[in-house]
Amino acid sequence: MCEMNPNPSVYAILPARSGSKGVQKKNLRLLRGIPLVAHSVLAARDACCVSRILLSTNCPEIADAGKRFGAEVPFLRPNSLAEDDSIIAEAVRHLLDRLGRTEVLPDYILLLQPTSPFRTAADIDAAFALMCEKDADAIVSVSEAASHPLLCRSIDAGGVLTPFIESPLNNARRQDLPPAYALNGALYLLKTQLFLEEGRFSPSGAIAYVMPAERSLDIDLPEDFERAESLMQRKLKGCSAQC
Repeated sequence: MCEMNPNPSVYAILPARSGSKGVQKKNLRLLRGIPLVAHSVLAARDACCVSRILLSTNCPEIADAGKRFGAEVPFLRPNSLAEDDSIIAEAVRHLLDRLGRTEVLPDYILLLQPTSPFRTAADIDAAFALMCEKDADAIVSVSEAASHPLLCRSIDAGGVLTPFIESPLNNARRQDLPPAYALNGALYLLKTQLFLEEGRFSPSGAIAYVMPAERSLDIDLPEDFERAESLMQRKLKGCSAQC
């Protein structure tokens, strides 16, 4: 249990606006036969800790797709919060503000970005279990960094390479370096009140939930969809071989 509450409420919130520049109609594009947004809805639907699934979108078509797979769309997001430079935190705050007018807000919110289709229900439940175990205010998913920051370089105006971070380990072998992790965007779980106070999903003191690279793919470009299709095909073949 968390905070002595045997039945804490966890609302999964999926931000899915229309108008993506990288991939046209990204959230509606089919991945293994269903819209991208549906993969996150299904993960939330199958997670034991999730009390409710709320989709925040400005697009009726995305709203309909989410509803077909089990999400609620209490209202559409204003277009002013769905621009290219819009901040997801503002859209989530808008959703919570609207809900708070008529009902009690949940104990926790769980941000699930639809661009992370390989995050599973098991990941969600494991993150919630970690939150309870650590008595944490926030859990943020990470994966091992693809490029270690101590091996990264800057290029000055003359084209000269310099270490991005000065360290005695700048020329070490990667296997000799301490592990480095990057936010993978798959899930952010935190106390609702903390989000309302700070307005961010990765507050100071957040606990890491580590995910493998194969479940950390973030879809932003057309080639990412191709990689996702390939990964899912391999998963299906692996499942068929084991069954």
